[in-house]
Parts: sequence; structure tokens; C-alpha cells
Amino acid sequence: MREFFVNVTRYPRYLIAFSLGVLNSVAEPLARRRSNPVTAVALIGALISGFISLALVLRAMVSSAPMS
Repeated sequence: MREFFVNVTRYPRYLIAFSLGVLNSVAEPLARRRSNPVTAVALIGALISGFISLALVLRAMVSSAPMS
């Protein structure tokens, strides 16, 4: 039974390591392109629109009343 719980405790560490690896592989190329002002404005706009989209999707998922 002890081996089971040791194994279960590894999953959160794996999830954190995987998430940080994906974030690093996405953020590193974007960080190199931020020196161009047009690209920087486009990246900021994409980031803001992504957060707005995420907020709207989560609000629709959590809301108990149907959207009208």
C-alpha cells in the first residue's frame, strides 16, 4: 500500500514539470520576438484576447442560468 501512495505523490510533480516545460517551450520563442514593436503589440493583443476568451468560456461553464 505504501508503494501506491508513493506513486500517487509523483503525479502532481509530473504535472507541474510538464506544465513548466510546455510554458517554457512556448514563451522562449515569443520572448525573442518581442524586440520588434509590431510583434510586441500583436503578442500583447493575443495574450489579452486569450484571457478574455478563457474568462468567457469559464463563466459560461460555471453559470447555472442559460446564456441568452
